[in-house]
Amino acid sequence: MSQWDRDRLVVLKKAQKSVITQKQAEAELSLAERQVRRLLGRLKEVGDKAVIHGLRGRPSDRRLNEEEREQAVRILSQKVYRGFGPTLASEDLARKHHQQIGRETLRQIMVAAGLWRSRRQKVEAVHEWRPRRSC
Repeated sequence: MSQWDRDRLVVLKKAQKSVITQKQAEAELSLAERQVRRLLGRLKEVGDKAVIHGLRGRPSDRRLNEEEREQAVRILSQKVYRGFGPTLASEDLARKHHQQIGRETLRQIMVAAGLWRSRRQKVEAVHEWRPRRSC
């Protein structure tokens, strides 16, 4: 539980014990009064876990499975794809191999597999003004 969650829990416990009103809890938590009531009801049902989101700690439903990752790495390890960046590789995988993987996800996969290293972008030279001519 993070500090933010603990702070919310303290406010909700105060509201539960009637030390503060639900309106005051609403102002402290920056929530609607209805949401404060909902959280108080959940606090009564499940206890301190009420402030923690129900999906915390679970993997995303959009996560690629290991087989798809390995297949992408296998394809991108071929000599033809040497030097491809994540954007071009993503487009090529979609076009030629019918495997839809987002650019950022593919970048992370390529970095983990050692197929691509990110480099810092070059900063363009800033035009500096020359001093004015003396009159």
